[in-house]
Amino acid sequence: MSSLDDQLARYQRSIPASVSPEVSGRLTRVVGLTLEAVGCPMTLGERCLIEVRGGRVVEAEVVGFADQHVYLMPLASVEGLQPGALVKPMTDVGKIAVGPGLLGRVLNGAGDPLDGLGPVPAKHHVDLYGEPVNPLHRAPIRQPLDVGIRAINSLLSVGLGQRLGLFAGSGVGKSVLLGMMTRFTSADITVVGLVGERGREVKEFIEDILGPEGLQRSVVIASPADDSPLMRLRAAVLTTRIAEYFRDRGKNVLLLMDSLTRFAQAQREIALSVGEPPATKGYPPSVFAKLPQLVERAGNGLPGGGSVTAFYTVLTEGDDQQDPIADAARAILDGHIVLSRRLAEEGHYPAIDIEASISRVMPQVSDPQHLQQAQLFKQLYSRYQQTRDLISVGAYVAGADRETDVAIDRYPHMRKFLQQGLQEPGSLDTSVAGLKSLFSMPAPVAVKSPNS
Repeated sequence: MSSLDDQLARYQRSIPASVSPEVSGRLTRVVGLTLEAVGCPMTLGERCLIEVRGGRVVEAEVVGFADQHVYLMPLASVEGLQPGALVKPMTDVGKIAVGPGLLGRVLNGAGDPLDGLGPVPAKHHVDLYGEPVNPLHRAPIRQPLDVGIRAINSLLSVGLGQRLGLFAGSGVGKSVLLGMMTRFTSADITVVGLVGERGREVKEFIEDILGPEGLQRSVVIASPADDSPLMRLRAAVLTTRIAEYFRDRGKNVLLLMDSLTRFAQAQREIALSVGEPPATKGYPPSVFAKLPQLVERAGNGLPGGGSVTAFYTVLTEGDDQQDPIADAARAILDGHIVLSRRLAEEGHYPAIDIEASISRVMPQVSDPQHLQQAQLFKQLYSRYQQTRDLISVGAYVAGADRETDVAIDRYPHMRKFLQQGLQEPGSLDTSVAGLKSLFSMPAPVAVKSPNS
């Protein structure tokens, strides 16, 4: 008996102290984008692997449940799935590789390289969903950021830690404007998220618009339109998390996400697939809950630390500024820059509509003289636009209105000031100096009307 006890004791010592059984479930149903599984209790947001015919596995994430049924959303195509396929929860909690080795790299929504340059050298691993910063502990926005765009630097000044929306329809130059920012900005690091765009545009943006110089100090996360909605959603979250990582290490980060609308559409696809009812123009309520959760993660960190200044492009279908996503974005962002199709058709680039755009933190990051000159510029520019039809048909008589006379005289100079070439940097200092020079010219001499 003692020998048996000794053998059992030896076996017991060779067994690990904590042994957890391997839990797995089975696939029971596939409806559209949604997979249903039973037999493996998992929490919301947990990941799992599904075995596909041929020995391949597909990663999926829990997006909902009902009773004992778990709803899964795959990250990749699911060709080859069959009833009863094995579903295994993943022990990995979703850590992502981060570090200086990310600079110059192009990743997909899962954090895997797309550029063929091998694995990303990881200095640290962090959770995909970081802890949000207490709003009372954030440093206030007090310093300007040079984005390299003359019209924005002078008339819509951006502060370190500000979050702005770039509202535009298709084909008005928003991608080119983002590329110019990456090349000309004074930020330490640029993180670019291309979410839901055409696959052709990803390569063109990296090679033609961003260029080798811009890519050298940037990280690009690309999830084109043919990716699964979960992959597109994760790409937006990954873009923000990488920006947060560099911010927490004292860097001033410029985050460019193209686009916030595609992020919302990906969440809409997921929510509708699990049965959430549509609310506003087909968008379920969870979409409007996800938007601020993503946007609020950008901004300043603790005092003395880094910052994330974010630009989110918002697609306005048919140039409709009252689109529900555009309307929600305006409410949660610190300003908006509107690109005008009319200006783009006139060959005016960047096609920024100064009248419809605003930076809510400009008073905090600009001196009083600069702020006064920017307001005067907008007043004269708006006055010219109001009387543009009269001027074009010759119905306006010089001398009828002093402010209109000044606007007509200054308009060619203002228009030229707002235009900027693709390879032409517009630093903050030169932009402010150029704005000042517009109003140092002698005022036009008023010509009295013969009827006065």
